[in-house]
Amino acid sequence: MDSTQLAQVESLCETLYTGAASASESGEPINRQEAQARLLSLQSSAEYIPQCQYILDHSNSHYARLVASNSLTELITTHWNNFTVQQRIDIRNYILGYLANTGPSLQDFVVMSLIKLVCRITKLGWFDDPTHRELADDVTKFLQATVDHCILGLKILNQLVDELNIPTSGRTLTQHRKTSVSFRDVCLFKVFQLGLTTLKQLQTRQIATADPRQEAILGEQALALTVRCLNFDFIGTNPDESTEDVGTIQAPTSWRSVLQDPATIELLFDFYANTEPPRSSKAMEAVILLCSVRRSLFPSDKDRAAFLGRLMTGIRELLSNQTGLQHQDNYHQFCRLLGRLKANYQLSELVKAEGYLEWLELASSFTVQSIRNWQYSTNSIHYLLALWGRLVAAVPYVRPDTGARGHVQALEKQVLTVVEAYIESMLGSVETVLMSDGALEDPLEDDGSLKEQLDRLPVICRFQYGPVANIILTKFDPLLSSYREMMAHLGSSSTKNAPSEVVHKVAVVEGQLTWLTYMVGTIVGGHSWSSAHMADGEETIDASLSRRALQLAQGVDFRLTQSNGVGRSDPKLELALLYYFQNFRRVYMFMWDQVSGSGSSGGSVGMVGMMASKLDSAPSAKQKVYQRMFEHLAMGDHTAVANLIVTKVGNNLKFWPEEQDLVGKTLELLLDMAGGYSSSKLLLTLDTVKFLARHHTEDHFPFLAVPCNARHRTTFHATLARLLLSPGGEDKLGLTFDQFLEPIVNAISQLGALSSADLRNEAARRPLIGIFRDLRGIAASLHNRRTYGMLFDILHPQHLPLLSKVADAWYDQPDVIISLLRFMQEFCHNKANRVNFDQSSANGILLYRATSEVVCAFGRRLLSM
Repeated sequence: MDSTQLAQVESLCETLYTGAASASESGEPINRQEAQARLLSLQSSAEYIPQCQYILDHSNSHYARLVASNSLTELITTHWNNFTVQQRIDIRNYILGYLANTGPSLQDFVVMSLIKLVCRITKLGWFDDPTHRELADDVTKFLQATVDHCILGLKILNQLVDELNIPTSGRTLTQHRKTSVSFRDVCLFKVFQLGLTTLKQLQTRQIATADPRQEAILGEQALALTVRCLNFDFIGTNPDESTEDVGTIQAPTSWRSVLQDPATIELLFDFYANTEPPRSSKAMEAVILLCSVRRSLFPSDKDRAAFLGRLMTGIRELLSNQTGLQHQDNYHQFCRLLGRLKANYQLSELVKAEGYLEWLELASSFTVQSIRNWQYSTNSIHYLLALWGRLVAAVPYVRPDTGARGHVQALEKQVLTVVEAYIESMLGSVETVLMSDGALEDPLEDDGSLKEQLDRLPVICRFQYGPVANIILTKFDPLLSSYREMMAHLGSSSTKNAPSEVVHKVAVVEGQLTWLTYMVGTIVGGHSWSSAHMADGEETIDASLSRRALQLAQGVDFRLTQSNGVGRSDPKLELALLYYFQNFRRVYMFMWDQVSGSGSSGGSVGMVGMMASKLDSAPSAKQKVYQRMFEHLAMGDHTAVANLIVTKVGNNLKFWPEEQDLVGKTLELLLDMAGGYSSSKLLLTLDTVKFLARHHTEDHFPFLAVPCNARHRTTFHATLARLLLSPGGEDKLGLTFDQFLEPIVNAISQLGALSSADLRNEAARRPLIGIFRDLRGIAASLHNRRTYGMLFDILHPQHLPLLSKVADAWYDQPDVIISLLRFMQEFCHNKANRVNFDQSSANGILLYRATSEVVCAFGRRLLSM
């Protein structure tokens, strides 16, 4: 390469990264795509390595250096076996020398690319020569030189740990682990100590020549190195990096002296207290990892208790002084630390620690404060709830006289304080969000965070179930009463047409009822059927809470039907009711067939009478609990409650056609109910289900006509087909499979009679998609030879030819062709050996012919494009 060629490369790099104009040898302009294609040629062969070195040595363009560095990395990785051991060492030494000489003056992106190259060579050549395993020692020279070189050295070590920890594409996992384990044993501890040493030097101001900016960068790099070392995959478990919560840190025994040293954790706490984010949050992340080291690392329980004592002392001081918690990043990491503490230490160890009761009170105050400031901590609250959930769950396994006196009573008091603060704050958040005019995000709309919080609540609330239920009921009853009065005042008119102050008041009440319904749903869903909890009488409290939720559902549904869909409540409240129904179904539906009598749909038959008619022996403990639940519910027997739920399902499908999420959750509930053995038998006796099975058309359920609900059509018909084809389904629904398919068959007949030109008409698009979606759902519910044969006989021979006509006419429209192909895929799927015809039957050949006609028609059209 000469200076002219170098200038051309620099020009291409400018074009690629900045869009600056450049021209080829013939004078024609070159765009970014052409520039990229030309520059990629540098990565095509190992022969271009000298050219890349020439660019690094002679070019002043940062972009050209970046391209050369990236090309070298790619060439080394791809053509590794083409180099001798000495050539590999020479390239490594060249890059290290280049970094030492010019590194401080290079742009960060060039530096990181060159560092990645050095670390890649080190990884690939780890077992070639001892030189590669001495990189950490070589980097020590950087750390002892100027401050800029020290920063460079820390960056190299950070990248080295990453490179040796993360598998490289093209290498087997065995190769990776062999190298990774060797690095762990030879170098990692030394690298970890270098990171801690740098932190100590910064703490004691030993790096006198560093200015504040350099100190900040050094601290950031040293902390990142400490975190990377502790996060190393020590035993090859390959943790899922998408999860934020760490597991147990399997540090080697040789690390014990440093990890157990009181100075280590004090250093990290001190660094946290005296720096700003991102350094302080990184220091807290290191504390989290340090607190997660394996139990067996400590030689005795006494040593582990001493370590826990230091950790809790540090946490108590931070909580007392609120050190650094005004910063969002620090606050989030501190919440993670609290959540992690109980995960790695048993409650019996915590209660023995000095100052446990003070720590408990401070943690409670911090949690309450965090919950009250929910708008700043939505993504962190679930860590705090996880702490209280784990503390509560462990109480039965700790003797009351262990550790601090009265620790159980103290925990009961603090848990009640936390739960009460959570309930009041979430109810208060509704009006705060409304008054913000969109400036604040509604926690009810953050599905991920809401689910995390709701998952933690049942264990915490059931620890003090009676008092917690009383708090919820004292909030629920006035709101329910107020809501009824508002609905009576509004009548069948839409809420949106009311005066603005009424609209605001309704929105506040509906929002608060939404929160309470979610809470009731998750708490009722936390009911345990294990023998240890069944005698507690908690089912009567479940009944009291459920009565309010079911009464609310009745009220909402009554207004919806009376106003013919005009008087609709907030969709979020409807979603909360579905969440409650799902939890109630999961906990209290699995025994409905065991305590039912003749399957009457009224609520007048007593539970005891039904059990006597069904069971010859005395009821079991579970059945007694089940009986008490419905007696205290006082809303009729289980059939009446099921009818209420299914009626709500039917009305949601009828009156909320455009709410895709609501329709999806409603159908999910119906599908889950149809999937349960007990609940599916009960559904067959309900009038609403009979209506659904007989009238599954757009005229009765407008959601089927909404294009964005196309995928929900599949779920809807799969559910109805599953019920119809269950044992005794046709008799109980008073409907045969042929009659059920009649509306779909009629639509197929009408479309099949059209000419090819008319079939391609836009008016046929939606009916075609709907038919294929419906048939796919029905086909998915056919699990044996008999039921599959029923569908095949209906479609063949009259209607199957339509499929190839559609493939030929609509080949270029993805929505139509995908729905067709997905139906064909399901129809041809031989699950449970269902596609099994008699030996004398030609149906198998006919099915193959129909399928091949569709594939060939579609294929021919694609080839002609």
